[in-house]
Amino acid sequence: MLIKAKLGLGRLQAGRSAALALLAAAMLPACGMAEDRVIDTEIGKIKVETLASGLNHPWGLAFLPDGRMLVTERAGQLRLLSGDGVLSDALEGVPEVAAKGQGGLLDVALDPKFDDTKLVYLSYAEPGDGGAGTAVARGRLTDNGLADVQVIFRQTPKVGGGNHFGGRLAFTPDGKLFVTLGERFKFEPAQDLTSHLGKIVRINPDGSVPADNPFISQKDAQPEIWSYGHRNPQGIAIHPETGKPWETEFGPKGGDELNLPAPGANYGWPVVSWGTHYDGKDIPNPPTHPDLTDAIRHWTPVISPSGIAFYTADTIPSWKGNLLIGGLSSESIVRLKLNGEKVIGEERIAMGTRIRDVAQGPDGAVYALTDEDDGKVLRLSPEYP
Repeated sequence: MLIKAKLGLGRLQAGRSAALALLAAAMLPACGMAEDRVIDTEIGKIKVETLASGLNHPWGLAFLPDGRMLVTERAGQLRLLSGDGVLSDALEGVPEVAAKGQGGLLDVALDPKFDDTKLVYLSYAEPGDGGAGTAVARGRLTDNGLADVQVIFRQTPKVGGGNHFGGRLAFTPDGKLFVTLGERFKFEPAQDLTSHLGKIVRINPDGSVPADNPFISQKDAQPEIWSYGHRNPQGIAIHPETGKPWETEFGPKGGDELNLPAPGANYGWPVVSWGTHYDGKDIPNPPTHPDLTDAIRHWTPVISPSGIAFYTADTIPSWKGNLLIGGLSSESIVRLKLNGEKVIGEERIAMGTRIRDVAQGPDGAVYALTDEDDGKVLRLSPEYP
């Protein structure tokens, strides 16, 4: 009887230990865990794998030449993620961020000459006198994080509030850097050329101003400005054939937009919009002001467009040449079929969660970030029989 009692006690203790181990494992960030599922799309079945989870509202990602990813977390962490799902600790060298509301650590991009420079660019909400503003810093990637970090651009003025930072980064083939800047929910400054609020700016990799920027010689205008009249642009990508920027932004109540930002063009906010104010007040539609540049596509109800990417790989052949948009409120990846600069078709690929960013990986798969406390990195690829 004594032996049986001891055996029973041993089993109970082992069971408790196993249960505690499982509980502890469940509380840790999940890395390298493939929770596969298959979704139906217009072009067939697509496999969705969870490459990593446990991220705090991931916002942007960029692929290193060796296939690893840099992933930002809005709270202020920058992580490295391997192709097999191993997630690093937070890297050193990230500037202080204003992690308030929609602010925090935002996008990440590699220098066009990364193989030589090892430079990584970050956009973020920077705290300071007056509140916060979107800034861009760059630093050299080392084994531990970023070194020799420099701020190369600051949105001015800094203002209060936690909304509409914009913050997407995109390098052009000739090495110029586009930065999207929200109007910080302040409305009228989007039309004011002395302010960076509600603008898309174009700078050189060191933060200097390109000589052919449209307002560089205009008195009382910020020389970095490329286009203006934007509300909260959270998506920008460079067309792989034309080299031109394409941009998505949030409308108010309705009226999300896809724009082709041209040098010096005014996109109308808050003078015109395809949406209305949240309090129900009307806003004139864009055709009432033909002097302003209209969107090439708009959405009501909204999709809440964030990061965007052109798909150029052969892995998913039917998506080649399409524009992919991360949808927040739509909880989808919005796939746009294009003919030149016209949208000729749209598919909503239901993901069941808010999608903050999308990117094409070196393997031709599509990678997506989910905007959650337990944020995930997803990998989409064809499901073959």
